Amino acid sequence: MADKRDYYEVLGIDKNATEDEIKKAYRKTAKMYHPDLHPGDAEAEAKFKEANEAYEVLSDADKKAKYDRFGHAGVDPNYGAGQGGFGGGFGGMDFDLGDIFSSFFGGGFGGGQRVNPNAPQRGSDIQTGITISFEEAAKGCKRTIDIQRIEVCDECSGSGAAKGTSTQTCPDCNGRGQVTTQQRTPFGVIQSSKACPRCNGKGTVIPTPCNKCKGHGRIRRTVKQDINVPAGIDDGQVFSVRGQGNRGVNGGPSGDLRVGVNVRPHPFFERDGYNVWCEVTVTFAQAALGDELMVPTLDGKVKYSIPAGTQPGTIFKLKDRGIQNVHGRGRGDQLVKIVVEVPKKLTERQKELIRELNNDLGGKSPFSANNTPGENDDKKGIFGRKKK
Repeated sequence: MADKRDYYEVLGIDKNATEDEIKKAYRKTAKMYHPDLHPGDAEAEAKFKEANEAYEVLSDADKKAKYDRFGHAGVDPNYGAGQGGFGGGFGGMDFDLGDIFSSFFGGGFGGGQRVNPNAPQRGSDIQTGITISFEEAAKGCKRTIDIQRIEVCDECSGSGAAKGTSTQTCPDCNGRGQVTTQQRTPFGVIQSSKACPRCNGKGTVIPTPCNKCKGHGRIRRTVKQDINVPAGIDDGQVFSVRGQGNRGVNGGPSGDLRVGVNVRPHPFFERDGYNVWCEVTVTFAQAALGDELMVPTLDGKVKYSIPAGTQPGTIFKLKDRGIQNVHGRGRGDQLVKIVVEVPKKLTERQKELIRELNNDLGGKSPFSANNTPGENDDKKGIFGRKKK
């Protein structure tokens, strides 16, 4: 990974940059190298992808912490530090203690009725996160992601017993799952029942445990999972994939996979609910005379004619060109703000032409410091007439 540049260097920020500063730096870099502005430029495309990769890591607090500590090795799956964030356990077996206690004891401690350890139990939910583009969030997309989840051991089919062997009736409780104890007290002999400590209430024992799962019947593994990201999903939202979480116990249903979404900011578009904002820069001549523009939208460029005399800051609407409602009810609009570009460097000839135009249009602004008292008092100023 020596050929990879430092992510902070890619975005031109330091390690103490805030979340907002990271986002602004990404927008600036992405806009600089966006493929739409550099068609066919392989170097610009590579830098655009590099910026996306850097933002995906630095915008995620967990990934950023790993990167700050371990560098690229902390966030590259090839180094064994990919998504999931599950700790170790059971001699290299990566288990969730809560799941194991749940499978043996039915979950929880304290009072209340004991759950039958042989009854079907639903698997727990799992979480992961993905980073997608602005367009993918707006239109939806399909992704194949790597997730870690608990599954039935394929070596023993969940029995926990090694191949060629089977479970046996617990000799301590004779398969009842409970043992009876007696205790002498001042009030007499009290008899009580509790879960058999040898079989943990199951009524069976495993003389020869499976080598793969160590007798647990379940293992944690990394699998590839296809997911459909719904159209209209927003940054920070979570959606569920039913039945793709940890597998159930004793034939119980699987839990769900919950996917948190991180949306990369777009160089041109800003989201406002289900509406999309963008700015279009025109020249003074285009604003004054009117023109037909090619406006970028989520569906590609569309033609839009601005009328003569369009003022700076004018906002026009492209109906139904926004983002699909995530619940499937309609689509937002695209709002386009006109920015009039004022030239910074003018030749003497150009300055003279502008002075002539200014005189033809009525001369100086009534707010000009060079006006004499009363001059142009009846003229309409840049803020309009004062209301009476």
